[in-house]
Amino acid sequence: MTSGAAADRVVVGERVASLSQSIDAMVSGEVGFPHLALIAREAEAVAELGGDKPFDEGALLGEARKLTVGRFRNHCHHHRHAIDPAGYAANEAEACQARALTLKTGEGGMLWIRGVLDPEGGAILRTALEPLAKRNGKGDDRRFDSRMADGLVEMAHHALERGSLPRKSGHRAHLQVTSTLETLLQRCGAPAGDLELSLPISGAAVQRIACDCNVTRVLLSANSQVIDVGRTTRKIPPATRRALDARDKGCRWPGCDRIAAWTSGHHMQHWSKGGATALPNLVLLCHRHHWLVHEGRWQIVRGEDDQFVVVPPQPDFLQHLARGPDVGAVA
Repeated sequence: MTSGAAADRVVVGERVASLSQSIDAMVSGEVGFPHLALIAREAEAVAELGGDKPFDEGALLGEARKLTVGRFRNHCHHHRHAIDPAGYAANEAEACQARALTLKTGEGGMLWIRGVLDPEGGAILRTALEPLAKRNGKGDDRRFDSRMADGLVEMAHHALERGSLPRKSGHRAHLQVTSTLETLLQRCGAPAGDLELSLPISGAAVQRIACDCNVTRVLLSANSQVIDVGRTTRKIPPATRRALDARDKGCRWPGCDRIAAWTSGHHMQHWSKGGATALPNLVLLCHRHHWLVHEGRWQIVRGEDDQFVVVPPQPDFLQHLARGPDVGAVA
């Protein structure tokens, strides 16, 4: 038995003598025990307020007979606010102050998230997250919980990209990756890239992040002493990005509905391998589909008449292939 179910039994037991109509209705099958527990809680709230106004069991029972448990619970909230608006607001404030969130790094660098939000905070999060968690493009067979997790990451990625977060130590909040040139080029024997607040990441991940980012060249000596630090530059200049946004208008993966503001510029031939940072070599991709290209080994290429075509990875029975949409094209 859950703690909530146990508490329901306790409050019903304490109020059973004053709820004869509701008890009879439950025995006859007109309402269920959950309805009875809600009525008992309202009776308890009225008793705690004191005063001369009696508890109107009949009015609540009449609604309980007509409503599902969920709808009746909502009705009881309206009832509670009507009899004690100040107390209702105080409970809201207490719930807001009880918000809590912990992030803990587990085995393999996986981030475990545990938290609780008040009703309004939960509604804000769900309202923002659920549109990002719907199926995105053809062949999207991710589970709902996977899509919710991907949506949370995408929402955080978007906030970082837009630069709308508070500054930290005078700097814009950003994801910091440190990598050797060999790692960026994915050469055999190269070390992994270093990602701040996480474990080292693969060369494929480094290359994806480097597609559309600020790059600072740091020259080190043989014993890792800094010799020179170059100027930080944006790989896709603002003017080029504006032109790319105007051309693509959003993610060009078939069936994807992400608008330009929720995408990154992808170099079809990576700039580290000689690819030009120019419109013919660029395409907008959302966070998930950009991941499919780099880590999932899908390809997006420009076909005839400026169509973008997605090509699945070559079969490799020694590796798990990232699931993507059916092969197709989009104008």
